[in-house]
Formats: sequence, C-alpha cells, structure tokens
Amino acid sequence: MKMSRFHAPTLRDAPRDAELPSHKLLIRAGFIRQVTAGVYNLLPLGLRTVRKIAAIVRDEMDSAGAQEVLMPTVQPAELWEESGRWKKYGPELLRFTDRKGNDGCLGPTHEEVIVDLVRRDVRSYKQLPLNLYQIQGKFRDEIRPRGGLMRGREFMMKDAYSFDVDHDAARASYQSMYDAYFKIFARCGLDFRPVEADAGNIGGSMTHEFQVLADTGEDAIVSCSECDYAANVEMAELPAPAGDIGPAGDGAPQRVDTPGKKTVAEVTGFLGVGADRLLKTLIVVAASGEGDDETTEVYAAILRGDRELNILKVKRALGAHTVELADDATVVEVTGAPVGYAGPVGLSVPVLIDPEAARVVDAVCGANAADQHFIGVQLGRDFDPKRIIDLRMAEGGDPCPRCQGTLRAFRGIEVGHVFLLGTDYSEPMGCTFLDRNGKTAPMVMGCYGIGVTRIMAAAIEQRHDDKGIKWPVSLAPFECAVLSLGKPGDVVAQAAEEIYEGLRSAGVETLFDDRKERAGVKFADAELIGFPVVVVLGKRGLDSGQVEVKIRSDGSKYDVAIDGIVDFVTHQLGELAAR
Repeated sequence: MKMSRFHAPTLRDAPRDAELPSHKLLIRAGFIRQVTAGVYNLLPLGLRTVRKIAAIVRDEMDSAGAQEVLMPTVQPAELWEESGRWKKYGPELLRFTDRKGNDGCLGPTHEEVIVDLVRRDVRSYKQLPLNLYQIQGKFRDEIRPRGGLMRGREFMMKDAYSFDVDHDAARASYQSMYDAYFKIFARCGLDFRPVEADAGNIGGSMTHEFQVLADTGEDAIVSCSECDYAANVEMAELPAPAGDIGPAGDGAPQRVDTPGKKTVAEVTGFLGVGADRLLKTLIVVAASGEGDDETTEVYAAILRGDRELNILKVKRALGAHTVELADDATVVEVTGAPVGYAGPVGLSVPVLIDPEAARVVDAVCGANAADQHFIGVQLGRDFDPKRIIDLRMAEGGDPCPRCQGTLRAFRGIEVGHVFLLGTDYSEPMGCTFLDRNGKTAPMVMGCYGIGVTRIMAAAIEQRHDDKGIKWPVSLAPFECAVLSLGKPGDVVAQAAEEIYEGLRSAGVETLFDDRKERAGVKFADAELIGFPVVVVLGKRGLDSGQVEVKIRSDGSKYDVAIDGIVDFVTHQLGELAAR
C-alpha cells in the first residue's frame, strides 16, 4: 500500500477532551474519528489493527473448541424478562419500542439470545458440551463515556458461552477459556494479570478479570509478591490481623469538643492521635428482596480511619442486592448529628466492624453529636457489634490471604472477563436437556468476554512515548514502513519502491510513504503511527548502497546493505515478535 493513496489523516494536536494517551494517539495517528460521545469510526489503520486482534482471538477460540456464530444486535424485551434482567440491568441498557409497540434493546451482552438459541436446538446430553462465540458490536449507554475506546458506548467484543451437563464439566470449560485467554493476551504482546473479580450485572459463582497493567488503568488491583494470588481490590480477601492497637484505657469513654472537625485528618490532627486509632463510622443502607418484597435496613460500618470502605464486601456479607452510603438526612435521623460525627457508642442500628478496627483499644470515634467525639472507646465495653467482618479495601503492603507474601498495588485495564454462570440463565429460561437417565436438567453455563477494540487502546497505554505509538508486531497495522526521501519519480524513489516491492513479496506487511512531504513530516508520522520497523532511503544512502533501519520499540538504528534489506527486516520482525 502506498501512503499517497492511503487514508491516514494524522494530526499535530489531539482534541482538548482527550485525556488518556491512547485516546490522543488513536485520533492523532488517524486510527479513529468520533461520531458522537462514546461512538467512533474505525479508519483504515484502526480497522487493520482490530482485525488482527480479532484474528488472534478467533484462532485461539477455535483451537479451544469453540464455534463461531453471529447474533443480532437488536434483542426483544421478552427474552430479558424471562431471565429477570429487563428491570435489573440499569440505564446502560438502551431500550426502545418499535413501530408495532414491541419493546426491545440494543445488546450490551448476549446471554439471553444465546440461551434462546441453544434451548431450541439442543435436547440431549450427547450434544454437550457446546461452546459458541461471536465477535460483534455491542452498545452500552454509559453515562460518562471516557478515554476514547477505553470506555465507549459502542464497541467490538468477543463473547463466548459454554453449555455443560454439570458443574464439574462447566469448570473444565471455564478452565479451557481461562487458558485460551492467556494465549490470546500473550500473543497480543500485553503485560497482564488474571485477577479475582466481582460478577456485576452478569452474575455467576466464579469470575476472573484479565487486567492489562497500566498507570492509566481505572481498576485498582493487588498481586502477591510470592504466590500467584491477584484480585481486584474490591474482591481481595484480607486476613484478620493479630494484636491490639493502642493501650487499654480505664473507665468510661470521655466526650470531648471537636468544633468543626469532621474529617479523619481534622479530628486526628486536633486530638493528636494517629488515623489508625480512629473508628471511622459510615452509615449505609442495604436493600434486599425484589418488587413488593424489597426491604431496606440501615447499618453502621466501622473501619480504621486510615482505611477505605469496600461497599462490595458489605453487600456480599449482608446478602443485599444494593448497598449505598446513607444520605445526609438518614445520617441525622440515625445518629442525631450531622455527617462527620457518627460513632458506634449508643447507636440503635446494627454495627458491622472490620477486624482491624476491632483491634483498636482506647479508640477515638464520633459521639453522635455535632462538634463532639469520644476518646477512650473500647469494643465490648462501650459497644457490641453485630458482626466482625472484613470491610476494608485492599492496599499495597497488606498481607496476602493465601501465603506469607505481601500484596503489591497496580492499576489495570480490564480487557477480558470469564464467568462461571451455573444455571442463573438456563434455569429461568428453560434451557434444559435430557441426561443419561432420561431426566430433565438445566444446562450449566459459562460466559467469556474480550474487549476487542479495548485491547487496541490498552496496548497503546502500555506501549507509547511522547512521539507516538509503539505497536507490538502482532497488532501493528503494518509491520514495516518504507520512507523515500527522494522526489517522486527520481532514482531514490524508484529504489525505495523496489525495496517496498521486495518486502511485500517476502510477506512483510509494508506501507510505502511516497508522499510529496518533507523528511521531517514522514519521520514524525512513522513514529506517531508506530510501525515496528522503518526503512529510510535517501540520496546519500543510495550512493553508498545502504538504507537506514529504525526499530520503533527501542529506538535502535542500523545501516544495512540494500541487497540484504529483506532478510534483515524479516529477521528483525521475528526477533521483535519473540520478545
């Protein structure tokens, strides 16, 4: 392909609203263009990379025994009503009514459609296991799309669904997909970690996220320094600590004035104690049940002042479907004081306390009165919690729950997610089969997603510099660029085109920059787009029988004889692909 005929509109500057490196570079390098908030066109460069990602995904899915299908984007509401998700899913589900008055939605995921497909055609255990996948566009009506392809409203995704006769077989299918994901992300040249995660709107009993490590990632994850344990901080288990914090006090707690001191920093600074001596008391509201049977209950969740509350842990501990921090009016109603002065002493609502906070003796806490706190508070003497449970968000430096190692903190970008669904969808939707004994049983399911377009953005977050993208060979839209520094039609341009044709004949995906542009523009665009290998030919090089070869990943340069350029480039690409 010659660049003079190739649509790659590079830009000097990124849009003002682009914050992440991948968003800026994909636009500047001519890979994408925005249509509306969270919705993008893929230009030729972008589509080439996305197709390469899809090809890797397709190859590994096929190798793992999955079969490709293609399902519709438009889905009828009746299927979602069968699964019970029509009302549960939330505003991200873009609902509509067609001209006949039928309700429907644009598919953010395809559990209901695939279950409907399988239940129509699969009748016997002899037809199982079955794993069907597709690579298709999804739409989720994100309230705040951000980061270009990182969190868009419309995106390309691979979603697979496994159907098995029992839970043991389903776990085997889950492991097969888990292993396939390792191969996929390794072939994409990504530095990643599989981490234990929350199932969210999908549901299921076991789930892992595959996180690409990047400082710009929106997910916080922790990984053990000694073993293979890794988890999203919202899911990370934390062992109960040993020993007490602070000396034991005598007598009743003392009420002290703390005028205008509400935050942890303000209270501890005013009283001259460490944040680990303060019992941070947060009022939360938990909702359980559905419809007319839904009930809400207010709790006090207590953790040390230097810790953050993990709402998901509270939700799981209470078996609630939602847990939220109480609004100001509820806090006043429960504690009798404004926000910032809550404490466990004398509270009428059930108290949940984190094991770390339960270790604190002679503690400081709110006195449930404006501008007042207690000092010298002790669990058991001054208040009795309903439960002592892990409530805190994991942090770097925490002990590993599986070994004697220490957790390290990372930022991550979720590019894949695997779920063991069980019968959450097959049972309510009647997706059953006849087992060996002729009895009817629900199929046991798993589902497995990969963000195809998000991988393109995540790879850039890991591989870029101030000049542009540094593509791994496996994802680069072109493996090599040939830059002619001569004028169109002159001997330099003719020699450069011969090199270009030689590389193409050798199977190297090559773009020939034959444009009537200054050398500086060509160099800048090559670095911006991120070709792994760049071959440069000018008059001086032609006279000496040599070309300059630049390796984008490490900036190395080589002078190579023209008659050996094809072998040199193919060797370099092989070396880069193996790294």
